[in-house]
Amino acid sequence: MTKWMRLLALIAVLALVAAACGGDDDGGGDTGVTDTGGQTTSDDPDEPPMTAVGEGEGQVNIIAWAGYIEDGSTEAAYDWVTTYEEETGCQVNVKVAGTSDEMVALMQEGGGQFDLVTASGDASLRLIQGGTVQPINLDLIESFDTVDERLQEAPWHTVDTDGDGTLEHYGAPYEWGSNVLMYSEEVFGNDPPTSWSTVFEEQTLPDGESNRGRIQAYDGAIYIADAALYLKAHNPELGIEDPYALTREQFDAALELLRQQRELVGRYWHDAFVQIDDFTNGEAVASSSWPFQVNILGKGFASVLPEEGATGWADTTMMHTDAPNPNCAYLWLEHSLDPKVQGDLAAWFGAVPSVPAACEDNELLGPDGCTINGADNFDDISFWKTPQADCFRGDGSTDCVPYLEWVTNYVAVIGGR
Repeated sequence: MTKWMRLLALIAVLALVAAACGGDDDGGGDTGVTDTGGQTTSDDPDEPPMTAVGEGEGQVNIIAWAGYIEDGSTEAAYDWVTTYEEETGCQVNVKVAGTSDEMVALMQEGGGQFDLVTASGDASLRLIQGGTVQPINLDLIESFDTVDERLQEAPWHTVDTDGDGTLEHYGAPYEWGSNVLMYSEEVFGNDPPTSWSTVFEEQTLPDGESNRGRIQAYDGAIYIADAALYLKAHNPELGIEDPYALTREQFDAALELLRQQRELVGRYWHDAFVQIDDFTNGEAVASSSWPFQVNILGKGFASVLPEEGATGWADTTMMHTDAPNPNCAYLWLEHSLDPKVQGDLAAWFGAVPSVPAACEDNELLGPDGCTINGADNFDDISFWKTPQADCFRGDGSTDCVPYLEWVTNYVAVIGGR
């Protein structure tokens, strides 16, 4: 990408981040959308969520991560869309996004177009604070009580709006898991990597060649947390406790590590399928990745959870404030928690279901699938969340570098500055 294109991209991202961090500035009255069931969804925070699900509108429009909404066209065995369409009469339309910033931008610009988004923790609170998504009525999602109790009131999709301890829910948990270090078995042979140093430090790989130009890094500002997590293990004198709540000194140290990494990176990736092609062609041999890419690549490629730990994601399906198809959207929220849907998706993506029952008796996932995918690693994952200036660190202080600065600085790092 040219410097001019990067500048335009930076301006666009800054605009969406500033809007997301600025809260709801609507200033007007109700601009609700009336559904066919006679209920109203609204961007007025005092307007209650829907109280009944009516007849479907005929479609539902979802922004999702690659591999999250499958209809069997990629591989016939993986299809949790067809049964939903047959049972509800709602056609599923999917827009794939590669980063959380892209999801936020699409949702902010897509009023009246998109219904749902599978938001990770570094996007969900921005969507809530920006007034882009609406609270949901749990009474309309019968299967919600089957969700893992650790996720039912997770802070990335619930808000104590009135300050009285009563939480408003802004979505239904979908899947969770960790980012992984993916590598080529042809290059690493019987000496698989054990540390993120493989992608952060210049070194000779087991095939006798340098890693320079052969590794990749994620093209999203939240990747700064990966650098911070690495420094937490290797530079304890920095005092990093939470990789998303960084002092200025800690943040600058993470940026310096990323500038060092910049000399090694062959590509900053955000498109899962482009990364798959790069590994297939031998242009990349090691990178931070998602289990999805590892599963698609198959034989000859593997992944590890390095000794320093990993960042990760716990995704929530959230509804747009101006969802044009709220009935179909609620019907999808219920469908998404079906144990078979959860288990099949976990098998396909390499994730962990939000519904524990999905780990049992799923043909595609197998008896040990959830364990293999990291079900026991929940407490060891630093789940994505949006960095806030007003934060809370382990030392009791509350002055952290906000996400807006993460974005501007990471764009600069990628641009070689």
